[in-house]
Amino acid sequence: MFDHVVFGVSDYDESKVFFLKALEPLGVVIVAENQLGIELSADDKTSLCLFQTDEKPSHLHLAFAAENRQQVEDFYRAALAAGGKDNGEPGLRPHYHANYYAAFVIGPDGHNIEVVCHSPEA
Repeated sequence: MFDHVVFGVSDYDESKVFFLKALEPLGVVIVAENQLGIELSADDKTSLCLFQTDEKPSHLHLAFAAENRQQVEDFYRAALAAGGKDNGEPGLRPHYHANYYAAFVIGPDGHNIEVVCHSPEA
């Protein structure tokens, strides 16, 4: 549905490091960076764009798709190591559906960052 998502961050450098490290297990890399900010992508089709702002950003819930449950677990460990705060360790969330396997971390600016796999365990 989305081509790209763009939002401001209160500390550009901190957010850049956090999102790069936290989303590295999903193959996310920098595809562009300039005076306007940074664009991150894993597939060159969709992207996450961050820019520095003096405004207080609203808290977002950003859910990223994982190809498998191992990526969910790798994200969780990487995000915590990058300074994120636990908001739900990797596990099934059957109240969403039987194979909803996700992890949640609070990142810079209080955003709820989720990585989810909808496939059954291999």
